[in-house]
Amino acid sequence: MPSRSKSLVLILSAITGLTAAEAAAQERYRERPPVVVSPDLTAPWVMQLGGQARAPGGYRVQPMQRGVRDYRDPATRDAAQPRYAYPSRQPAYVVPRTQTTQIRPNRVPAQQAPVQQAAMQRVPVIKGQIEPQFLPQMVEYKTEHKPGTIVIDTNNRFLYLVMEGGQAKRYGVGVGKPGFEWAGTHTVTRKAEWPDWHPPKEMIAREAAKGHYLPVKMEGGPENPLGARALYLGSTLYRIHGTNAPWTIGSAVSSGCIRMRNEDVTDLYGRVNVGTKVIVM
Repeated sequence: MPSRSKSLVLILSAITGLTAAEAAAQERYRERPPVVVSPDLTAPWVMQLGGQARAPGGYRVQPMQRGVRDYRDPATRDAAQPRYAYPSRQPAYVVPRTQTTQIRPNRVPAQQAPVQQAAMQRVPVIKGQIEPQFLPQMVEYKTEHKPGTIVIDTNNRFLYLVMEGGQAKRYGVGVGKPGFEWAGTHTVTRKAEWPDWHPPKEMIAREAAKGHYLPVKMEGGPENPLGARALYLGSTLYRIHGTNAPWTIGSAVSSGCIRMRNEDVTDLYGRVNVGTKVIVM
């Protein structure tokens, strides 16, 4: 039988003009052999292309291991790990991303973002509260000065109105900032309710250099920096006065004047007269 098949191939090659080798090759590959692919190579592609498709039964994708693998050797190729493998702690399937996971719904345009609106709003000024020790209170005060004398302790930010029996009424005050401290003894030469403010020329020039332009005169009122009352000290430019910034009491922020809360300076104003002795130390 083999000899007969061989003879048939020789006769066919003679008729078609093919060589014996070409005729044998056509006879051998007349039907294509089935393509067999290892499951461990097809599983990752199936998972990626199929979306919800699971790996073949009994197959578990393992973490990729380091090392050199020879994929040309059939003995080790099938045992080798896939090049792109998912960790074993993850499920053996991939959920395809939908449009809702790629684009955030109801996204606010940049021109309508809350940040833009907040930037256009006025930022409120955060004002601190006065410390309790700077509120008016009666205290023991041993001194050689007569009752009715005003003693100002600039270091501790207190004003004492000396009273009978070794007592004094103590108020919190704001004092001169660094470079504007001073000390001395004066008398109250004038009292004023809701005084006008005439900034000194030196202050106007100093603030102008900082870009702050002060008026030559400001009428008395709630917006006036001198506040509700003022006690003028001798022939100096200094005063004991109120303030429209009560949260600064207890600080060194003024240009040398002694400032008090409006309610406190009003109380002091009613207790002292022109000619009262004032000691600043």
